[in-house]
Amino acid sequence: MSVENSVENVKPYEQEAAKKEQVSKMFNNISRHYDFLNHFLSLGIDRRWRKKAIAQLKERNPKTILDIATGTGDLAIEANRQLSPEKIVGVDISTGMLEVGRKKLDKKELSHIITLEEGDSENLPFEDNSFDAIIVAFGVRNFGNVEKGLAEMARVLKPGGQCMVLEFSRPRIFPLKQGFNFYFKYILPFIGRITSKDKKAYSYLYESVQAFPEGKDFTDLLEAVGLSNPKHTSMTAGICAAYWSEKL
Repeated sequence: MSVENSVENVKPYEQEAAKKEQVSKMFNNISRHYDFLNHFLSLGIDRRWRKKAIAQLKERNPKTILDIATGTGDLAIEANRQLSPEKIVGVDISTGMLEVGRKKLDKKELSHIITLEEGDSENLPFEDNSFDAIIVAFGVRNFGNVEKGLAEMARVLKPGGQCMVLEFSRPRIFPLKQGFNFYFKYILPFIGRITSKDKKAYSYLYESVQAFPEGKDFTDLLEAVGLSNPKHTSMTAGICAAYWSEKL
């Protein structure tokens, strides 16, 4: 079994439904608590990861940006803060997450720049070569078909445009590796379960991180779909990784 297929076989629930349907249901279930849990369970470090990853796009000064698996819009908001583009479109399959995100954008008075739409990462409703940059944070793990989702990103990216993917990774250094595994496998699911009332959502997080192709395995996938010059960097001693590539 290839690495990309292994993460595709990790699903939130023990049902026969397709992974995308299960992921949509899961995020709808936890949408009201997602922002709190995201920041609380990461001790706020997730904000630093987004900030650092977006900063790498400044040199190209993208004017149109697509944020895939936008969730409640945090990455899109950070992209707007640093890059001041003309337009950001966020897409997600969870209507619950999008509803929370739209309220957040209205409160921040950003709805005229950032729009959130329901959409499937593997069948994006945009023409070829539509965006200067494509960004996604902690969403590729949830694709039903990772290679197909990445190919769609390459398709709608303009020549000369950049792609940025932010994902969890697995630290290798003792004792961080052991502490990370214990926290993600036991502590995080327990807190998530009693807060969000979804018994599987945060167990799925651990399982999907373990199965995700990271490092060179993932940069090889980026090249396989036509994205060039992939590079990656680890953050917080390997807990998270950012990947950048471009379309020539």
